[in-house]
Amino acid sequence: MTVDRIYDQNEIRFPKLGWVFHINKTAFTVFGVDIQWYGIIITAGLLLAMIYCFSKMKRFGIDTDRAIDVVIVGIIGGLVGARLYYVAFRWDEYKGSLKEIINTRGGGLAIYGGIIGAIGLGYIAARIRKVRALPMLDITVLGFLLGQGIGRWGNFVNQEAFGTNTNSVFGMTGGTIQNRILNETSYLDGDMHAHGLEVAVDKMVHPCFLYESFWCILGFIVLSWFSKHRKYDGQIFLMYLTWYGAERFVVEGFRTDSLYLGSSNLRVSQVLSAVVCIASIILQIVLFMKRRRDPEAFVLYANTEESHRLIEESRRKRMGMPPEDIMGDDDDDDDISFDDDDDYDDIIGGDDEETDDDEPADEDGVDDNENDEADKEDE
Repeated sequence: MTVDRIYDQNEIRFPKLGWVFHINKTAFTVFGVDIQWYGIIITAGLLLAMIYCFSKMKRFGIDTDRAIDVVIVGIIGGLVGARLYYVAFRWDEYKGSLKEIINTRGGGLAIYGGIIGAIGLGYIAARIRKVRALPMLDITVLGFLLGQGIGRWGNFVNQEAFGTNTNSVFGMTGGTIQNRILNETSYLDGDMHAHGLEVAVDKMVHPCFLYESFWCILGFIVLSWFSKHRKYDGQIFLMYLTWYGAERFVVEGFRTDSLYLGSSNLRVSQVLSAVVCIASIILQIVLFMKRRRDPEAFVLYANTEESHRLIEESRRKRMGMPPEDIMGDDDDDDDISFDDDDDYDDIIGGDDEETDDDEPADEDGVDDNENDEADKEDE
């Protein structure tokens, strides 16, 4: 199916679905600074991921007061890592301008760089704040999936992260997409031409952003459900690596804007996805076998006394209770116990044997005083 030439750079079409969008990359301007939809969408995905993660941390045995520092450091590491990863593999484009290196408003963030940066700096912060790494990774990757699923729509607005030609019902095109195809296939220094990609401007292309968004949201739903049934800490993290690695390996093969290893045609994200996916599967098999042999060695951190104590300490501190009360309340509760019937009787004063005024009854059950009164009446 051929498509018409689009001269409006803000127009996006899904011809077979009959959808036409006109979206300006700039959402609004503040004090002369253009605020891009890309940044707004990325931020929205990040905030929703944080809200979800903090609401579920107790399930993983994580104290939110300690974790917030880890999350903040992880976010910074993710943003820096995503940008540096992208710039590193396109160094020829950025080496002459430091300003362009830090300018992310138009795109240029690599998700694998973000994951590496977030986990790397986040792990350091977790060690400092005494937060267990594996359960923290489990809840973090659920946030990754939610944030990635939403954030990919920033690529849609920018008309980037598209693939080669397709006749699929979801095929798309746009003014910016067509311009880029023309520029990168017509000139020798164009990325598509340099890597032998033949992409026709008058045909639809794969909406790779849509594939990944759908897969990440689906993964978020599936792994969030499975997290209630996980068998060991780190299991959700390994499942995320398998889930995302498999999808990215496939979708990366369609893309026209991949990062490459040097001058080769090896796509960085495709190679890394294959390694990550295979390694995570092997680790899951190994841990599954170990758990079958020794299930007691795989206790979830959320079920440990340490986790319960730290969460309870933070809860009581938020209530304004002094530190000495944190460990002291349980002792106070043990002062009075009703497990022993004798203690219970002592408290309510109900033991007949300790009354001095009453004399014991005869064997026939009649009181001696009553017998004396009966004898007087007979006389």
